[in-house]
Amino acid sequence: MPQPTIRETALPDPDCGPYGIAAGPDGALWATLVRSGGIARVSADGTVRVHPGDPASRPLVVTAGPDGALWFTRSGDDRLGRITTAGAATSVALPAGTGPGGIAAGPDGALWYAGMSNDTVGRVDVDGTHTAYPLPVAGGFPSMITAGPDEALWFTLNQANAVGRIACDGEAALHPLPTAAAGPVGITLGVDGALWFVEIAAGQLCRITTDGRIEEFPLPDRAARPHAIVADPAGGCWFTEWAANRIGHVTAAGRIDAYDLPTPGSEPHGLAVLPDGTVHAALESGAIAHLTPA
Repeated sequence: MPQPTIRETALPDPDCGPYGIAAGPDGALWATLVRSGGIARVSADGTVRVHPGDPASRPLVVTAGPDGALWFTRSGDDRLGRITTAGAATSVALPAGTGPGGIAAGPDGALWYAGMSNDTVGRVDVDGTHTAYPLPVAGGFPSMITAGPDEALWFTLNQANAVGRIACDGEAALHPLPTAAAGPVGITLGVDGALWFVEIAAGQLCRITTDGRIEEFPLPDRAARPHAIVADPAGGCWFTEWAANRIGHVTAAGRIDAYDLPTPGSEPHGLAVLPDGTVHAALESGAIAHLTPA
């Protein structure tokens, strides 16, 4: 793939720590600020509006909810945050010690999250009704979660070396990975109907079908520490290489390309792809990167 055009939008506070990012229903990008506790809105013209929050809340992952608002996990104070596009913020309390990480809108109109610290996957209705489902594993560190093509949610278990599936009734099944201590993190539903995820410790991408067939794709740089992944409407996926300061792309056939970010040590984390094909990454160095494929 030819070199894309890459530019960056700096946020007002360089120490705010952009981490997760998602496209909002208002056409803007919304990013969690893990160090400052806030949420940033970046409009198409580059205007930045920061909604401040408590640094102790440590917001991580953000997603567009089924109710037209943005929902995000607060890993530091065990809550799910909700913010409207106008900036009105509320939250839902989770059980103490949950440590929510990934979040996704489910096929049932609810929000689903991964409980990193208590081996649960939880479900929250938009009215705040909450249910937590224990997983059949101890110390698994469920990390990221996405809706699958099969009326279920799929999630990574970073310390259990597995990918899990949970139905909307809470029934869960785990799929062990072929590579030992691979450390799966980000996960997304691909256009091909399979789930694609990254193995941060093994330096690999991975694809699992809904019947459990797994295929791994080693990165050219096995020390790149891939972190987040998001589907490309054209059939591939984009992913961040956190330790290598790059954003990569994999085609449906498994061909991998990677592109250096202009700012050294920018620590790319979350990703979002807009309908026009542009790719946007949260850089913990204090900026949002924008890639326009050639």
